[in-house]
Amino acid sequence: MSMIADFYGSKSILITGATGFMGKVLMEKLFRTSPDLKVIYILVRPKAGQTLQQRLFQILNSKLFEKVKEVCPNVHEKIRAIYADLNQSDLAISKEDMEELLSCTNIIFHCAATVRFDDPLRHAVQLNVTATKQLLFMATQMPKLEAFIHISTAFSNCNLKHIDEVIYPCTVEPKKIIDSMEWLDDAIIDEITPKLIGDRPNTYTYTKALGEMVVQQESENLNIAIIRPSIVGATWQEPFPGWVDNLNGPSGLIIATGKGFLRSIKATSVAVADLIPVDTVVNLTLAVGWYTAVHRPKSMLVYHCTSGNINPCNWGKMGLQIMATFEKVPFERAFRRPNADFTTNNFATHYWNAVSHRAPAIIYDFYLRLTGRKPRMTKLMDRLLRTVSMLEYFTNRSWEWTTYNTEMLMSELSPEDQRVFNFDVRQLNWLEYIENYVLGVKKYLLKEDMAGIPKAKQHLKRLRNIHYLFNTALFLIAWRLLIARSQTARNVWFFIVSFCYKFLSYFRASSTLKV
Repeated sequence: MSMIADFYGSKSILITGATGFMGKVLMEKLFRTSPDLKVIYILVRPKAGQTLQQRLFQILNSKLFEKVKEVCPNVHEKIRAIYADLNQSDLAISKEDMEELLSCTNIIFHCAATVRFDDPLRHAVQLNVTATKQLLFMATQMPKLEAFIHISTAFSNCNLKHIDEVIYPCTVEPKKIIDSMEWLDDAIIDEITPKLIGDRPNTYTYTKALGEMVVQQESENLNIAIIRPSIVGATWQEPFPGWVDNLNGPSGLIIATGKGFLRSIKATSVAVADLIPVDTVVNLTLAVGWYTAVHRPKSMLVYHCTSGNINPCNWGKMGLQIMATFEKVPFERAFRRPNADFTTNNFATHYWNAVSHRAPAIIYDFYLRLTGRKPRMTKLMDRLLRTVSMLEYFTNRSWEWTTYNTEMLMSELSPEDQRVFNFDVRQLNWLEYIENYVLGVKKYLLKEDMAGIPKAKQHLKRLRNIHYLFNTALFLIAWRLLIARSQTARNVWFFIVSFCYKFLSYFRASSTLKV
């Protein structure tokens, strides 16, 4: 019997960010392993004209929850959707709902956050810092609360090369940042943002570091732990390999590359791509929740959920495996053939791929204008290239994260818990995982039928021929313009033609003599 599964069996659990990628997998695992749990509260905001119940119905009727319905048929009755808006200073929770949460909650998993790298500082502070502070204040009023688990990111201190399982202070106290957001206008905030984030690359990593400081400041009053996952990717094993439902992390890059929109990313091929499967993060999260509640450590513990120090996979290896999978299982209706040289730190190659890709986008938009449709490809390309440029900080660096607390926790688990809640990434086969990841993107994100693979391969062959013809034409045009403008280029051209002519003449003469 699993001690962890048994622990959650009678609990009332509050999950923020439950409608997000990790939140869904966390809910699924809880219901599948602890179907006797009392209730899961999820904070939800109506979206795109959908009510809370409609959003909940959509989540539970996805393929992710198919196994859950077998072991927990009444899963709909065990989820309580509560209206909340983390953009509001009081979270906009009604008085009745607040009273129920405060009196009943046993465990909090705080997964909600904005993960956009280019989010304005005001919005990032509200979601990643202020909302965390408000949730912690709620937690101090919960008499039955046993553990508060905060999901941060391994990149909260990415300005450091070596990162320990400790909280690193920011130069400005979180309270001062929160207060300043209330009276400073947007123009001033935008102006001071670079000075505040310092040597961090974006507002996301900075505000996650601030959020950790807020959690630490409340750790004396609550039973708290922090988990820092690296780049969260598709499922490894549970409930089945390759499940993914969002465009964050590698998923967006895989789609953009497989569809031919992205020709390359500027990456150091030997730099570690510190990817971690989402089910691995969830297993560690549930184990941490159990350990924190049952063993009640004397001080707040930080757990790194990373792969680079234990089972590294570099960007070059990942790119090659992604391309190999595209050859076997191409995406449908690709715009251009995926590029074999996906990862490169050569500026000239990266620049050429970007330029040669924009030209077809411009031509395609011209075609759309001629046919009376709205041009969109150039705008899409600009957005994609801007996103890729924000990722370059992470694709050209490697970090070292200590994992002493994570290893300690693993040693505390029984053999059964180590099996059911496996977070040992040493067992991960990267080639198999990446192939399943690409297949998962195709099946679960793009909703493409595997029966359409032969047709997709034919389309890919046509794109390959078009690619060669376009590059040849582009080269000839550029060379013709160069010859027309440069005497040196003309001399080189005449030398090449003369050399080829002499070589052919010599070859013919040699053949005649042999005969």
